[in-house]
Amino acid sequence: MRKLKGMRVAILVADGFEQVELTRPRTALEDAGAYTEIVSPAQRYVKGWSFTNWGRKFRVNVPLEEADARHFDALLLPGGVLNPDTHRLHPKAIAFIKAFADADKPIASICHGPWTLINAGIARGRTLTSWPSLEVDLRNAGADWVDQQVVRDGRLITSRKPDDIPAFNSWMLDLFAEHCATATQRGAEAQAT
Repeated sequence: MRKLKGMRVAILVADGFEQVELTRPRTALEDAGAYTEIVSPAQRYVKGWSFTNWGRKFRVNVPLEEADARHFDALLLPGGVLNPDTHRLHPKAIAFIKAFADADKPIASICHGPWTLINAGIARGRTLTSWPSLEVDLRNAGADWVDQQVVRDGRLITSRKPDDIPAFNSWMLDLFAEHCATATQRGAEAQAT
């Protein structure tokens, strides 16, 4: 059984994120006991994209300027073209993503989300998947791009598109649960000494 009780997951999005790539993984995380927070360069609300039109607005829980990766256990990076393209040009967003990788915290990214991994310097040497149009960008950044529903490389999960969300959610929950179990074990060992 997957147990994410008490886990804090940051969901980094800017206007134009693919709405279903936030809502469905977020529901899966919360159903497993995780606490999710939307982090965004937007101050109060961030607007989703629903396949071919603007979607709905979501409340921002933590403005990006105030966000600290140390306060979270894992990171979710939804796609959508506008969303990661905005983050790639935002130094604080890239630093936030990089901080999770540097701390060996799990990251799950879907569709166009892996674009940001290039700018954060964590694509090189990794096996990744993404929306097909990112293949050349990821290969040029030194990643081994593969066309699979979901790919896991260490503490990094990537996936191609909304149709892959069921598999993406399953793999993400497994990875995040592993991280929870490891963190719990470390905490118990530290208290014992």
